[in-house]
Amino acid sequence: MNLPDPLPIQPLDRPPRAVVRVPGSKSITNRAMVLAALYANRECRLHGALRSEDTEIMAEALKHLGFGIDADWKHHQIRVILPPGSDVIPAQEADLFCANSGTTMRFLTAMVALGKGRYRLDGVERMRQRPMYDLLDALQQMGVQAYSEHGNGCPPVIVEASGMAGGTVRLRGDTSSQFLSGLLMAAPLARGPIRIEIVGLLVSQPYVAMTVAMLRQFGVHQVDELPGPVFVLHRPTHSAPQEYRIEPDASAASYFFAAAAIAEGTVTVADLPYDGLQGDVHFVDLLEQMGCQVVRSDQGITVIGGPLHGIDADMNAVSDTVMTLAAVACFADGPTTIRNVGHIRYKETDRLAALAVELRRAGVEVEERSDGLTIQPRPLRPAVFETYNDHRMAMSLALLGLRRPGMAIRDPKCVAKTYPEFFADLEQLRR
Repeated sequence: MNLPDPLPIQPLDRPPRAVVRVPGSKSITNRAMVLAALYANRECRLHGALRSEDTEIMAEALKHLGFGIDADWKHHQIRVILPPGSDVIPAQEADLFCANSGTTMRFLTAMVALGKGRYRLDGVERMRQRPMYDLLDALQQMGVQAYSEHGNGCPPVIVEASGMAGGTVRLRGDTSSQFLSGLLMAAPLARGPIRIEIVGLLVSQPYVAMTVAMLRQFGVHQVDELPGPVFVLHRPTHSAPQEYRIEPDASAASYFFAAAAIAEGTVTVADLPYDGLQGDVHFVDLLEQMGCQVVRSDQGITVIGGPLHGIDADMNAVSDTVMTLAAVACFADGPTTIRNVGHIRYKETDRLAALAVELRRAGVEVEERSDGLTIQPRPLRPAVFETYNDHRMAMSLALLGLRRPGMAIRDPKCVAKTYPEFFADLEQLRR
């Protein structure tokens, strides 16, 4: 889709009444590709897969590692094929470009530790600023030569592998849950059981729960979760499925739920399960606290907007929706405080700092703290928003333009990272 830059967002002329279908979950798609590559017997077909920059990067990286990846993007399917008679990682050497895909960088750094050879993983300039030290340290505890090429704990990273030993690993949990998810997916194929002890706060716990649930779906049933938290992983006991279906993306759905709240309309995201794998589905609980009605059913989830009230929210468990809630908060009748999300400063951009700058650009009063924000609604003024090459900044800030004229988004194509058709789907709200 060709988009002008900046992209003007036209206000809705009436409250939306819409049923929307969002694409498959990026988080599940990338995990499913890794798990299929590691645990499928011969091949596994993934249904409902998301085509986006992040998932294409993961697919291409797995090809470089020697796996067969047959992506039928038109029909939202990916076939993962294991070469016959190969090692856990078929390639003994690979130079992997991960762009700005955190899941690809973190998951594959852990995955290639199962190989026999030398692997280098790099990305764009922002990826070279994103921390990797905790994961590299954990791999070193397992006897893997894993290190930062420039010695700063960030990519490019080098992994010189001869398989992964068992034993006990201590991992900090307060920077990114992706480090733990990467280890969890690889550890069952180590030479012996691995015990992972989390040091300090574990952020974004629903994403870890997603990883554990998917491991079990792919045949790794012996994942012991102990207080601490501590995870003990053993060899797979069952075969992975030959077919696997991916849920609609709950993070993508949050923008349409927010649109219902902001524009006092009714929006249903079809086929999104409330009791599925994704923690971000609980974003609707926060909208309910703010005054919306939420209907949860087997057909999907519906949000009905109404007068909005400010809330005080610990969003650690749903941190990918912080920017979405911040947009909604601009239309509440009082301040909204978002807490315990300091780790989102290490995402595609420093999301707390960027949100504060951009909301102030539109006249909103924002107090920025180390771990969150307080948003005090004020009459909005026209603004052209910077997006920092961050897909979630672009999609969230676009929501302000549904209610107030004069809003525009710079670099709208950055949404291709996870939702290439976002702006086309947003237009469905005008029907």
